[in-house]
Amino acid sequence: MKALLLTSFGDSGVFQYVEDFPKPQIAPDEVLVRVKACALNHLDIWIRKGALAYKPSLPHILGSDIAGVVEEVGELVRHVKPGDEVVVNPNLSCGVCEACLSGQDNHCKEFKILGFQVKGGYAEYVKVPKENVIPKPKNLTFEEAASFPLTYITMWNAVIDKGEIKPGDKVVVWGASSGVGVAAVQLAKLFGATVIAITSSDWKAQKLKDLGADYVINRKTQNVEEAVREISPEGVDIVVDHIGEETLPTSIKLLKKGGRLSFLGTTTGDKGTFNIRYNFVNEIKMNGVYMGRKATLFRIAELFERGLLKPVIDKVFPLREGEKAHQYLESGNHFGKVVLKVE
Repeated sequence: MKALLLTSFGDSGVFQYVEDFPKPQIAPDEVLVRVKACALNHLDIWIRKGALAYKPSLPHILGSDIAGVVEEVGELVRHVKPGDEVVVNPNLSCGVCEACLSGQDNHCKEFKILGFQVKGGYAEYVKVPKENVIPKPKNLTFEEAASFPLTYITMWNAVIDKGEIKPGDKVVVWGASSGVGVAAVQLAKLFGATVIAITSSDWKAQKLKDLGADYVINRKTQNVEEAVREISPEGVDIVVDHIGEETLPTSIKLLKKGGRLSFLGTTTGDKGTFNIRYNFVNEIKMNGVYMGRKATLFRIAELFERGLLKPVIDKVFPLREGEKAHQYLESGNHFGKVVLKVE
């Protein structure tokens, strides 16, 4: 099969495009999906660089966000059949432990992410457990459908489950023009919040306003803390921070008493510091976010099919140009998702 192989760890030149990689063989409880599109995530970059504690065995196939067509099903699979158009859930878990059975499968001791610990969607085919495929929203293209699983599952956890969002809440979103940022903005607006989006350029600011953000702050030309306090002098209810070390202290200061911080990602480093006394005196709730509950993808897909959430794709590359796609994502010149098309 066609595949974009990660052959070593390093810059974007470590990929090798092949057309003769072995096709996955499925077990009785698995589904083989012919990949039509696979979206990139910054997770892919960290894996490619070998920057994470876990490093997959090589050659590896990246790609967590997948949409495609069912090619083959195992004998125990009943809910989908060959020819069905599907979206793949990137959350992999054992399905039988207490965490999984209580709906907290991202707490499973065997939790894995498709494309990270297991070969993913930068290929013509991918195999997944039967419970990891759901119907593709009928109104979306394959590229659009591939743009939302990982980012929206994660942001549902950050904004709704951990953030405990309520109508009228004020929400700050760092890096709002990224894939997860766009997801956070749309979900917060859907739940009736006032959204303060932080980005790095004026052209991205206009796109965020078009997407529904109530206020946009350009972090390169404005003091973020002063700008937020001008909008909301008492502070905000929720901050979503996927930037890391550089922004964590400011994120805490932006919150009102009893505010909720949802933090994930370490783009600028993982050694953030904060004042312990300030946090407990102001009863700041700090919530780590790692992916989210598998079941939330059903509701997310429904909201896309109803048109209440909209896919935001910046650029589509053919699979063989995965190196260029990684370079583009790393440049920071995108707004929304970068997607690989598999033909």
